[in-house]
Amino acid sequence: MNMKSKSDSYAAAGVDITAGYKAVELMKSHIAKTMTKGVCSDVGGFGGLFELDLEGITKPVLVSGTDGVGTKLKIAFLMDKHDTVGIDCVAMCVNDIICCGAKPLFFLDYIACGKNIPERIADIVKGVAEGCVQAGAALIGGETAEMPGFYPVDEYDLAGYSTGVVDKTKIIDNKKMEEGDVVIALPSSGVHSNGFSLVRKVFDVENADLKTPIEALGGKSLGETLLTPTKIYVKPVLALLEKAKVRAISHITGGGFYENIPRSIPDGFGAKIDKNAVKVLPIFKLLQEKGGISEHDMFNTFNMGVGMSIVVAKEDADVAIETLKANGEDAYIIGEIVKSEEKIIM
Repeated sequence: MNMKSKSDSYAAAGVDITAGYKAVELMKSHIAKTMTKGVCSDVGGFGGLFELDLEGITKPVLVSGTDGVGTKLKIAFLMDKHDTVGIDCVAMCVNDIICCGAKPLFFLDYIACGKNIPERIADIVKGVAEGCVQAGAALIGGETAEMPGFYPVDEYDLAGYSTGVVDKTKIIDNKKMEEGDVVIALPSSGVHSNGFSLVRKVFDVENADLKTPIEALGGKSLGETLLTPTKIYVKPVLALLEKAKVRAISHITGGGFYENIPRSIPDGFGAKIDKNAVKVLPIFKLLQEKGGISEHDMFNTFNMGVGMSIVVAKEDADVAIETLKANGEDAYIIGEIVKSEEKIIM
């Protein structure tokens, strides 16, 4: 910590430089857990350095993704629990880039807050580091911006950025998709990090009881259920890519089934989804009932229990399911690819 770096004038304006130093010291142990052999820099530099290992890659292509946590953060504020939203932030980025078949290499975060409370910032970064460990990515940098008057004292925003690498010959681009290919679902852990503006409205979270266990939610409270971190699918998908012919991958985020699955389907084909096969989680049933939301709008807003869909060759369906289950995913079939002018049929 630089004890000479202190500005009383800046502190009087609401920005405490020394709090930033303390936050960095508190987060170092969490960051250390994410280090991989490619990391060439330490915390505190002007840029994060990463040495690219190209062993086994003939034509390297970098794949990048950036995203935030959105208004799910409001639940974290209300619950005063900040050590899981960082997982969401990492997940929203790495789950996107794995759709191309890319292995995440590193991650950077950005935290903007009304007041830098070092322990809270360290809690946030603890979650980010856990997400990076789950994704096999290194946390090589970040930024904490104290912005008094812009954000309320007890609130913050969180966003991130990740870069991965894939051999150009192995990019998943759906060009080999065929009629009869199988659509496999990877279960979600909950609402993940999308649709929370609607969630907050339906449950009136600012005035709701977020801490009492609810039988319909398996004995968990509403707050605990909503804060369940987004599942990170990187390692199971990387394992799958070694075993099966993967035609396409869709990360089911905002826009639900109707918006995300079509993004990976080429013209002339459609994904025929059996809605009855989808294992809908209790939180979505409660949300639909309490909000009086149509089935179409539910599937067009939320993941409904499917965090990622994967299209594989029909002959590889069994080995794909077997591989995914061996890597901790209770995968199951929800549809097939058909010739169609509609990208999704439900």
